[in-house]
Amino acid sequence: MKIVSYPGITICRGMVMESRKQIGSLLVDAGIISVKTLERALEMQKGSGKRLGALLRDMGIVTEEEVVEALASQCRLKTVRNFADHPFPKELLDLVTAQMALDKMIFPLKRHDGTLAIAVLDPLDRETFAQLAQRTGMRIYLALSTREDIIAAIEKHYLDGERVKAFRQKILLIDDSPVFTQVLETALGKEGYEVLVAGDGIEGLKLAIFSHPDLILCDLFMPRMDGYNFLHAIKAHPELVETPVILVTSKASVEEEQNALKAGFIDFIGKPVMPVRVIARIQRALAFVKNRQQPVMGKPISADLQPVVFNTKGSCRSYPQRRETVSRVESKSQRSNQR
Repeated sequence: MKIVSYPGITICRGMVMESRKQIGSLLVDAGIISVKTLERALEMQKGSGKRLGALLRDMGIVTEEEVVEALASQCRLKTVRNFADHPFPKELLDLVTAQMALDKMIFPLKRHDGTLAIAVLDPLDRETFAQLAQRTGMRIYLALSTREDIIAAIEKHYLDGERVKAFRQKILLIDDSPVFTQVLETALGKEGYEVLVAGDGIEGLKLAIFSHPDLILCDLFMPRMDGYNFLHAIKAHPELVETPVILVTSKASVEEEQNALKAGFIDFIGKPVMPVRVIARIQRALAFVKNRQQPVMGKPISADLQPVVFNTKGSCRSYPQRRETVSRVESKSQRSNQR
C-alpha cells in the first residue's frame, strides 16, 4: 500500500487530495450510479455540509457498503466488518473518548508498536486523525468500515448497549447567513448532534426529504422560499409532517410570535441568539416530541416547560407572559376599532 506520512499519522496517498468528485467518479466507473445522478447529487451537495458519499447514501442511491468499497479502492485501504463482538481492553478504548468515537464515527481496533489502528467512516478527516495522533503520541492506521458496524461497536463497548440514536439526533439548520449556521453547527456538534446545513428554503426542503432530521431550525427570511412556505411544504410531506420546526427571525414582535405558533411552528426564537439558548430550546422541543405530546395550535409547547422567548434586545419572557401581552394588544386593538 502506498502511503504518505504526516506528523504522527500514516495515511494513504489518495487522502492527500480533496476527493468529493473522485468518489463520485469511482461510483460512476463502477456502474453504481450514472453521470446524471452524480451531477444532480453534486448540485444538491452545495451548502449541505455533507460529503458526497453520505449524501448519495441518504438519497438511497448507493448503499453504505458500496461507498466504503469505493473509498477503499481509492485510498488503498483495508476494510473491517462485524467487529463489535470482539473483546477490546479498557486501555485501548480509553485512547479514544466515547464522545470522539460518536462525533467522528471512529473506533479503536488495536494498538501495537506505537501504532493505533482505528475503524473509520471518513478517511479524509485528517484533522481528527492529527488530534488523535497528538493526544496518544502514536501513529494512526486507518481501516474503513460502515456506520452500522462502528455504531454497533460504540453501543456495546462505550455505551453499555444503549442505543446511539438518542446521542446522535439529527438537526437541520436552514439560514442564508454562513456565520449564523457555522456558530450553531459548532455548538450543536459539541453537544453530540449530527448537524446538516442548508443555505435556503429549497435546499433545506430537499435535505429534509432525503435525511429526515429529528428537528429543523429555519430562518423566516430566506432566498427562494421563506420560513412559512417551507413549513407548509414540510407539513405536506407524509414522512415529515411530525417533524418539529423552530422559527428563528430578527422580526421578533409579539404579532410575529403569534403568527408563527398559529402556523404550526413548535417554537419561536428572536435574533440575535446565544448558542446555549438555542440548544436549550432544541432540547426542550425534542423532549416534547419524545413524550408524544401534540401542541395546541397557537399555544406554547407545554405549560410545564415554560419555554422562554429571547428577543433582539436580549431580554426574555415566558410563554404565559407573552400570552398576556398578546391578549392586551388584541383587546386594545379591538377597543380602538370600536371607536
